[in-house]
Amino acid sequence: MTTSLSILSGELGDIFWDLPPVVSYVTGMDLGCSIYVANPTEVEKEYALMARLTRNETLISDEALPVFGYTWFNVAPGEFIKLNGALRFDESDASLAVLLVEKETEEVTDSVSTYLAKVSSSVLPPWLGGSTTTTTDWSSLLGMMLPFLMLGMIAVALKPQSEKKENISQPKEERKLLPAGRQS
Repeated sequence: MTTSLSILSGELGDIFWDLPPVVSYVTGMDLGCSIYVANPTEVEKEYALMARLTRNETLISDEALPVFGYTWFNVAPGEFIKLNGALRFDESDASLAVLLVEKETEEVTDSVSTYLAKVSSSVLPPWLGGSTTTTTDWSSLLGMMLPFLMLGMIAVALKPQSEKKENISQPKEERKLLPAGRQS
């Protein structure tokens, strides 16, 4: 029995990316990623990328991802290309799959996926859509800092007087010697 290394890849093309299986995602924000498309064949291939968003087996959206402004792009035989970009969706708590479609067969040859987990807006700063009303319980903060403040005040009060005097810098006067007097 012979094991082939191409078990995890598509026969007509491979796709990889730098996103983990689960991503914290805020709807409407850019999701930056790098997508790698490899052509394992011996001839140049044309590919297209499709983004498919689903929730509980229900299709939310299915759209082509343009590459350099075009739906189809070429990859030389035995080569790969790196595509840097960003995806943006109006949904979260959904599965995102990017499908690699080979033009000649018009079949999906490989895919990558991640889950877009919803981020609570209460943990976001205001400029990213978080809540602008904040309440701070200063008593708990003061309760934590009070022992350190007291230790600092005690340390200053107990500091020896000799150290305090050494810290005061006094200008040093330069002593001038008188010239030797006349000797008669």
